[in-house]
Amino acid sequence: MRKRYGRAGRSRRRKQNQILSSVHGVNLSQELGYIQLRRWLKQRGFWDLYLLPAHFSDTGRGLMITKSLKAGNLIISLPVKCLLTTSTVLGSYMGEYIKRWKPQVSPLLALCAFLISERHFGNKSLWKPYIDVLPKTYTCPVYFPEGILNLFPGPLCRNAQEQRSTVQELYISSQPFFLSLQSLFGERVKDVFTHDALRWAWCSINTRTVYMKHPQSEFLSREPDVYALAPYLDLLNHSPGVEVTAAFNEKSQCYEIRTGRDCRRYEQVFICYGPHDNQRLLLEYGFIAGGNPHSVVYIDQDVLQSCLLKEDKQTAQKLSFLMENNFLENLTFGLDGPSWRLLTTLKLLCLGPNEFSCWKKVLLGASVSSENEKMSLNLAERLCCYLMDDNNKAMQKISHRRCNKLDEFKDYLDLVESLRREERRILESSLETLKNLRSAIS
Repeated sequence: MRKRYGRAGRSRRRKQNQILSSVHGVNLSQELGYIQLRRWLKQRGFWDLYLLPAHFSDTGRGLMITKSLKAGNLIISLPVKCLLTTSTVLGSYMGEYIKRWKPQVSPLLALCAFLISERHFGNKSLWKPYIDVLPKTYTCPVYFPEGILNLFPGPLCRNAQEQRSTVQELYISSQPFFLSLQSLFGERVKDVFTHDALRWAWCSINTRTVYMKHPQSEFLSREPDVYALAPYLDLLNHSPGVEVTAAFNEKSQCYEIRTGRDCRRYEQVFICYGPHDNQRLLLEYGFIAGGNPHSVVYIDQDVLQSCLLKEDKQTAQKLSFLMENNFLENLTFGLDGPSWRLLTTLKLLCLGPNEFSCWKKVLLGASVSSENEKMSLNLAERLCCYLMDDNNKAMQKISHRRCNKLDEFKDYLDLVESLRREERRILESSLETLKNLRSAIS
């Protein structure tokens, strides 16, 4: 007789399945796209039976290892023939056009143009198996509509607007070069090299390339040529706590990644893109990492000034001093409270008329007076409350948009909401830290 578990049992099994799918993932290696990609890579010298594409509930698609790894073991070794670099582009049908063009195109533009062309050529493309598994769209801010972009925290919103401007300026400035490629296409190049196509190629390169320094080509501009698209390897997801070593091995002529810790079989294998906070991850890669120890909340100079006491007649002088010494950048709150840089800046701003000559003591971490300590903590609390108020307003706007069940930008909204929830958690933790600091000096 079949055992009946009831509602509690079903709920327990559902949670267990969620945990298993987040840890072990669902094997995708039998999907046609990945079969063709692995077959194509094998023809170019790469074959790995133990590293399989899989879907994980918490990160989406990634790579799962089917054998245990020890610290120092190779995760992946991708032959140079599998890498898409500017050397690939210069050696292709597009190479002669790039070599003739003046002024010289940048390495980034050369790769963008090649990616767009290869996607357009479809079945005729030598890189079709790779192009087919690339995302069709991205969740980088350059794709966000204006209405959702404005829900970002101030500093991130400005950086996102700069990102959009960068892509727009690249699109406009590249038009003459794109027109020079007309003889490669049966269609008008304006219909091939659209703004949307360039945005897709730019994001593909920005989010998926590995760092690989190349010799300076006489046919490309002097901008750093450090990009390499790495098929299959680029399925590895980021985790902030993972240690790996990654570099191109000149001896083996492969791009290699080695793990810095043991990995159990059937687990997802991660790499680390660097010690980035979630605002940086969202801006550059289009995702945020849960439990990111590097996450912080940034303070704008405008926000800082709005919280200063208006009666302080030395404010302009103090701000000028701080700006000259680059102290108004990277002011942050973290889970452990205000950063040393932020607290030091606030102490300098709270120096009394007779204390300003003691600025060196502040920079060395010495206490100038108990009054200065109290004032700087009060200012930190005002800043924190100001940012909490901004967070609450943003969350209300997000909640209002949630009422529209058919919102086509739900994925973008989910990212903003997750970022804002993390921001609130950091600010609440910082307020508690400030409360304890104030109690300690009372």
